[in-house]
Amino acid sequence: MTNLNTSLEKRALLEAVNLALHRAMQEDENVVVLGEDVGVNGGVFRATLGLRDRFGFKRVIDTPLAETMIGGLAVGMAAQGLKPVMEIQFLGFIYAAMEHLVSHASRIRCRTRGRLSCPMVLRSPMGAGIRAPEHHSESTEALFAHIPGLRVVIPSSPARAYGLLLAAIDDPDPVIFLEPTRLYRMNPQPIIDDGRRLPLDSCFTLREGSDITLVSWGASVHETLQAAAKLEEQGVSAEVIDVASIKPLDLDTLEASVRKTGRCVIVHEAPRSCGVGAEIAASLYERALLDLQAPIQRVTAPDIPPPLYRLEQLYIPSPEDILAACDLVLNYA
Repeated sequence: MTNLNTSLEKRALLEAVNLALHRAMQEDENVVVLGEDVGVNGGVFRATLGLRDRFGFKRVIDTPLAETMIGGLAVGMAAQGLKPVMEIQFLGFIYAAMEHLVSHASRIRCRTRGRLSCPMVLRSPMGAGIRAPEHHSESTEALFAHIPGLRVVIPSSPARAYGLLLAAIDDPDPVIFLEPTRLYRMNPQPIIDDGRRLPLDSCFTLREGSDITLVSWGASVHETLQAAAKLEEQGVSAEVIDVASIKPLDLDTLEASVRKTGRCVIVHEAPRSCGVGAEIAASLYERALLDLQAPIQRVTAPDIPPPLYRLEQLYIPSPEDILAACDLVLNYA
């Protein structure tokens, strides 16, 4: 490899995404980036900054404001040997591309009996917390987790964003890669640009504990870790698991933790009904019911569209909400 920075520097999640894209495009000339404003402007959040200058307009493609077209282009490119990384500017704009994701990207391998695959990545910012209108603040990951043939990955730290995005671009099948917007510039951490991939389909245990398991992903990992620190002050040992890959789920890791602690609280920013938290809870009941010492609790956003920014903090699950759920579980008679 040449012209890649391998020094250890502190980087935020947004910078880690940019670093991974540079690395992937340098390693493989079949990787192309496309989306609205990804080239000249470097993306609405500047996640693709510098890519066009380095790799040229044929590999970093500014598209019209047409998510349906972006989705169709990406599927066609992937089926013919390229590795497109398409950007949807906000997750709430993805619905126009759903036809291509559900009816084509997810089914190509099955439909052609393995003759074709669809090695594409769809990147999109997700979630509330940046004082934006509703369609800029969606957390609809459960929509994609329900579709056979799609992987769904949501990093919660710069290091995981870097390693998981590289692994997603390598994957021979379509990956939905959702980036929590309010974590974009939060909590930089040292990252070395060494190209190391992290495993897809795996959870990450962020804190070891023995009294209760806290399960989360994406931006809500931030509040979950805050709650775990408060529990520690109260003498409660909380294990914190970042699900990271919500489709497929690493149920073995989750089961092992719940069997150890006997208690579980699941936290996510997406609406409650039919959320991924419900799937995790049901799976844990099936696998580890007799080891549970209390019913599993979920801490989620309500079943409403994301509100305007004055009410965002009431919508997003807070550390206090998580602690209240933990109190119910820990004191269950």
